[in-house]
Parts: sequence; structure tokens; C-alpha cells
Amino acid sequence: MERKRLNASNIRSAGYDARNRTLEVEFSNGGIYQYSGVSEEVHRRLMNAPSPGSYFHDNIEENFTAKRIR
Repeated sequence: MERKRLNASNIRSAGYDARNRTLEVEFSNGGIYQYSGVSEEVHRRLMNAPSPGSYFHDNIEENFTAKRIR
């Protein structure tokens, strides 16, 4: 999955697979997690948020199932 760089202190990049509704997030510490069941709208809002880290914390972190892949 191709990820795009984000301007956030704790998130390095994020990518999205619309077919599987999977959001992939790479954190600044090197960890990569996949969040399942994420809508395209949530992904779009994350990528366009003035503060992607805050948006992630408020709208994704606790609301979707995560799987660590690295």
C-alpha cells in the first residue's frame, strides 16, 4: 500500500485501500498499523486535517480495530 507523508509530530505517513477499507499508518517511532473498516471520508479528513495527529487521536485510534504489521 502506498503511503503519503503527513506533517504530524507522531505520524510519518498514511495510506488507504478503498477496496478493503483499510487505513495504514506509519508512526514516527517506526511502527506501522492497519486499521480496518475505515471509510474513504475518514481517510480524506485525516489527510486534509490541519492537525493529522489530533484527528487520528480523536477519530481513528479508539474507533477502529488495529493490527500491527511492523
